[in-house]
Amino acid sequence: MSELDVSKIEPVGEFGSKAWCKACAATVRILEDAALPEGLEWGFTEDYTHPPERLLADGRDKAAYYIMVKDGRVSGGDGVPDECLGLPGFHVQLQWAAICNQSATKYGRAGQLQRAAEEKVMCEEIAQYVDCENPLDLAPRPEPFWPAAVARALRKGAEEGSGLHNIAASLQMPSPEFAGLPITDLGVPVFSRMDEQQKASVLKILAVRT
Repeated sequence: MSELDVSKIEPVGEFGSKAWCKACAATVRILEDAALPEGLEWGFTEDYTHPPERLLADGRDKAAYYIMVKDGRVSGGDGVPDECLGLPGFHVQLQWAAICNQSATKYGRAGQLQRAAEEKVMCEEIAQYVDCENPLDLAPRPEPFWPAAVARALRKGAEEGSGLHNIAASLQMPSPEFAGLPITDLGVPVFSRMDEQQKASVLKILAVRT
């Protein structure tokens, strides 16, 4: 089933929760009907570090999910299996709080670019505040590999509100850490507009050393 009616999707859990990760991974159905090249090996992982303890219930050691194409089979689930992580594809490891709130916002290509620009500003403002060039301790990411057939399938309908990102956004419930914070229209926290108590709270959930 390659078509999903996003308007009928109900939130299932917070960003990074087990319920949300499993539901996001279930979007593998988007790829099942795609004309993927024979012999394709591709992996997608998102690993959200320093999540709230409540998201690591039920013995979870990571807030993460994966989608994998291997041996002619599409699979996905909660966690980050080494088998998937070792495949060429798209692999992200980033602080939960750095992308949580804005991940609930639906958008197309223009919104994706605007979000990236706003997140860059957020990081720059934090860096200036704590006097550190790399406050989130970001490491260079491996060059992403997006096979054309995979990219088309996962982004199909994105401008109309569908696609992997918008499906994941539709599945997401709010997280209390961001209630009352100044944010952009896309949901990105605006660090320069926070009071000192809010700044301290955000730095803590981002695991920024001060």
